[in-house]
Amino acid sequence: MILITGASSGLGAALAKIYSQEMPVCISGRNPQRLNAVAATLDGEVNSHSCDLTDEQSVVSLFDSLAHAPSVIIHCAGSGYFGPIEQQSPSAIKDLLDNNVTSAIMLLREAVKRYKNKPVTVVMVMSTAAQIAKAEESTYCASKWAVRGLVESVRLELKGQPMKLIAVYPGGMATPFWNTSGKSLNTDSFMSAEEAATMLKQALSATEHGYVSDITINRS
Repeated sequence: MILITGASSGLGAALAKIYSQEMPVCISGRNPQRLNAVAATLDGEVNSHSCDLTDEQSVVSLFDSLAHAPSVIIHCAGSGYFGPIEQQSPSAIKDLLDNNVTSAIMLLREAVKRYKNKPVTVVMVMSTAAQIAKAEESTYCASKWAVRGLVESVRLELKGQPMKLIAVYPGGMATPFWNTSGKSLNTDSFMSAEEAATMLKQALSATEHGYVSDITINRS
């Protein structure tokens, strides 16, 4: 079984569609209506669970809903907020940090508490904004750099454990992400969510003695 967060749209929804053809899938998102709409389009055994990943009890409830330990957890949940730093709203900045940083911390915390001694692969989807600074994306970059620090630090804590932690850095994708980001741009040259999902699934293939720990998916 695979657990995918942020599955009500974009990359999460595209990954759910691909994986549901092969194995049971649990999808999570904040909006139950959008989440159920995605679930209705999927094949096979699908469980949808609306969840606020910034809330401890909501995260506990999500994991409690799983019949058994997932083989893979893919964390796609997050949001964007852009603009010159002096024009950014403090409340919007707080929401951005909650959506991108707090959610990642709470999800990873609960996964490690439950599964650190199991062969569970946790995939943390970030952005190329976690690798390079970008003008007018200061707080977004800050949130993604924070998650990168989280991933690399928890990796050290998991050294010698069967749980694996994979960092994913996708470049620009043409998804609904941009509709609420405050940034207007032409996404015609961007990857589709389906393209990125296909490449990510291929990159996550592992062998008995090896796996790819860091994955960057660049657009052409």
